Amino acid sequence: MQSRSISTVRSAEAPQRSAMVRGLTALVLGAALVLSQVTWVEARGAPESFADLAQSVSPSVVNITTSTTVAARADGIPQVPPGSPFQDFFQDFLDRNGNGRNAPRRSEALGSGFVISEDGYIVTNNHVIDKADEIEIEFFSGQRLEATLIGTDPKTDIALLKVESDTPLPFVPFGNSDLARVGDWVMAMGNPLGQGFSVSAGIISARGRALSGTYDDYLQTDAAINRGNSGGPLFNMDGQVVGVNTAILSPTGGSIGIGFSMASNVVDKVVKQLKEFGETRRGWLGVRIQDVTPDVAEAMGLKEAKGALITDVPEGPAREAGVLAGDIITSFDGANVADTRELVRRVADAPVGEAVRVVVLRDGKTQTLSVTLGRRETAEAEPATSGPDAEPSSADVMGLSVKPLTPDVAGELGLSADASGLAVVAVDETSEAYTKGLRVGDVITEAGQQKVVRVQDLQDRVAEARDAGRKSLLLLVRRAGDPRFVAINIEK
Repeated sequence: MQSRSISTVRSAEAPQRSAMVRGLTALVLGAALVLSQVTWVEARGAPESFADLAQSVSPSVVNITTSTTVAARADGIPQVPPGSPFQDFFQDFLDRNGNGRNAPRRSEALGSGFVISEDGYIVTNNHVIDKADEIEIEFFSGQRLEATLIGTDPKTDIALLKVESDTPLPFVPFGNSDLARVGDWVMAMGNPLGQGFSVSAGIISARGRALSGTYDDYLQTDAAINRGNSGGPLFNMDGQVVGVNTAILSPTGGSIGIGFSMASNVVDKVVKQLKEFGETRRGWLGVRIQDVTPDVAEAMGLKEAKGALITDVPEGPAREAGVLAGDIITSFDGANVADTRELVRRVADAPVGEAVRVVVLRDGKTQTLSVTLGRRETAEAEPATSGPDAEPSSADVMGLSVKPLTPDVAGELGLSADASGLAVVAVDETSEAYTKGLRVGDVITEAGQQKVVRVQDLQDRVAEARDAGRKSLLLLVRRAGDPRFVAINIEK
């Protein structure tokens, strides 16, 4: 009876378990189906064709040909050692062939551009038209017009041209490059290798790339960009320009899928200023800055390594507003500042002559200052006037041998007689100080954000930092007048 009963129970459980398994399987499959459906909805397929987009924007894209007069060498003879017998030979050869005359020659270059208004304003790269005597624009229709230069901005490599046309010209608008996402489809158009109107497509590979410029904000793309594409537009799928094709990264000189387009939000601001003033007018704060690195943050007792650390405040708007060396700018004109690059761009975009709120961190507390910005271009054109040395710093420890900066020592280092601080006279090449770039001849003017003029001052700052439980000490070091902060480990 027992065995039958157990057998009965087992046989009764088997169908239930089977049904349960089937139910779980259906549930898993259903969930997988839902997930696959979600993925399918979120993913965007490749366009069937770029033909409609290319057709609609082509009339606004132009080829640019420039002509430049290149002066001949003062000597038409190939370079040979002075007094060489070949000198007369080359001169006779050139004279017989009529090539010995000291005559200029014409040089031509090709590039791309695009029309941004029906009255004939055209955007291209500065390097496309740099030093050009003549600029000719060729439209997709085959029409050719001479262009005049309105203005250039070498810092972003942007130039604005103007042509006169009897009829309104087709043009393309700028898009918002901040909305462009990595993975979005884009289309490049231009005049690669002089082949005329050519289209290539790809995706945005990365954002916020910097090459060498102060205001760089490049979109990286794998759409083919070659020589001659410079100045051409990078379109999103709505036919808006989100970038100006400017450079490629390539060991061969040809496209390997790493191209850079200056973001349209940068270009649009530059173009508006060139159109209105014929030049750029960027805001100027008047400070020298560096990033807050993790070791600098630790040395200053900060929780996060962010903001822009001020190393010097020469004569200018910031000094007049009370900004000091050692302050950390955490906010500018209502927007948080993550690093020096972000601060430079925000200041440049701010209106010249207007007061902005600048929040600084000083001695562990925040202060809000009002700074009336100057104009960067004006400041750069004037001889730099250095203000009084920001509180000096340094000592004779941490792998450094230092001594007070007397007038005699200052003279030996090429400094003014009234310079103060600690002169670095030797650096242990196995020390962290050497690794971080300190060298003989550097002058330490501050340690722990306090002025130092004696070796004892530096030693006291080291002791104070250790007592406070810090691992490093922040030094303000000057070399040839240029200041920078360096955090040196002080652990025993």
